[in-house]
Amino acid sequence: MTFYDEVGGYATFERIVDGFYREVALDPVLKPMYPEEDLGPAAERFTLFLVQYWGGPTTYGERRGHPRLRMRHMPFRVDSDARDRWLRCMRTSLDEIQLSPLHDATLWDYLDRAAHAMVNTMEHPGIRPTPAGRTELPTREVSQDSTENT
Repeated sequence: MTFYDEVGGYATFERIVDGFYREVALDPVLKPMYPEEDLGPAAERFTLFLVQYWGGPTTYGERRGHPRLRMRHMPFRVDSDARDRWLRCMRTSLDEIQLSPLHDATLWDYLDRAAHAMVNTMEHPGIRPTPAGRTELPTREVSQDSTENT
């Protein structure tokens, strides 16, 4: 038996992904990363990916080819905040379905490592490179009134 079979097959992964995307839809950082207004297509792709990864049918690969997770996530700014939000959404979903402790730990270990691997920028949102390649902090606009008091 595969992990996929042990946890209940397709229906279990569908429940995990449904719970996850319910949380994503409420997150102001994550939701804009999904181009379709309806998260249904993303949920289907993610379900098929997880199903295949954990030993179920290979529909994901047949439809989309190799997962190339990092490449597929490169158009999006995935920093540590986005990673942590993603993990929080996933943790909420996993807690709801209550897998056995061993299955939960196994799945969580994979998801945690995968989330860390998707981080593609360490740049703080308020820090940007200059044309000269140096890093600068954004400047604060100072009003005329505040400069008169100094």
